[in-house]
Amino acid sequence: MRASLQALLETANAVILGKSRQIRLAVCCLLARGHLLIEDVPGLGKTTLARTLAHLLGLDYQRIQFTSDLLPADILGASIFDGKTHTFRFLPGPIFHQMILADEINRSTPKAQSALLEAMEERQVTVEGETRPLPEPFFVIATQNPAHQLGTFPLPESQLDRFLMRLTLGYPDSRSERALYQGEDRHRLVERLPVCLPPEQLRQLQAEAARVHVSDALLDYVQALVRFTRESGHWELGLSPRAGLALLRAARAFAFTDNRDLVLPEDVQAVLGPVCGHRLRPTDSALAGEAVVAPLLDQVAVP
Repeated sequence: MRASLQALLETANAVILGKSRQIRLAVCCLLARGHLLIEDVPGLGKTTLARTLAHLLGLDYQRIQFTSDLLPADILGASIFDGKTHTFRFLPGPIFHQMILADEINRSTPKAQSALLEAMEERQVTVEGETRPLPEPFFVIATQNPAHQLGTFPLPESQLDRFLMRLTLGYPDSRSERALYQGEDRHRLVERLPVCLPPEQLRQLQAEAARVHVSDALLDYVQALVRFTRESGHWELGLSPRAGLALLRAARAFAFTDNRDLVLPEDVQAVLGPVCGHRLRPTDSALAGEAVVAPLLDQVAVP
């Protein structure tokens, strides 16, 4: 199955050119059973990345376009009256799919954004007093435009914390951009790709990734990182225990994609920015993105 995982990474890299690190981190996010937030300007491949992963994994995929008039019922579903049976019948919303692309999530109001909270955390939704489970695996990729663009509603901290990682794709390098211009349309290319890792194998790999060993010394390192965010004064608030658990899950998945059964400090450092960058608010406004965690890398010693 690990060969299938490697085939997944190689095939995705053939579609999304020059972004091997972001693709690997996105796959790690999925292996860790987390959700992914991609923040960038339009046109850099955020939607293509989501469609590519869904296709290669054989997942039931649904895109939800978030707009200012989107209502929670448009996401979760609602009961409708059936005139033939004279009863109410629940009509599931688009949330009942294995992979959800919440496109431009910060263009919707907080009321619509909050409809995803229970789904992302509990993997179930409660509609009209009844709790309904979501399919497994369940994975949300949300995209958002930069906060300075018009018509955006910033995600609150409680919503951001539901995302295991936040990534930016950025502009491609000149070589990758030239290959993109000369190559085939990405949408048609994705449709022809084979399924590399079916859902049943994905669930097995998720279980294996969760069993990757973490030593006591590495736990000391993670605790030192978390404690430093609370005591150093570089950030307004420190990392919560849930953030520490998220860091360990992501580090386990990153080690697993490197075909290792032991987490190294380098694995923690590789995922530190994507996992913690959106959970920390620096007191120094000059720090942004993954650079928010720079003091952690510079000042917390590896045991």
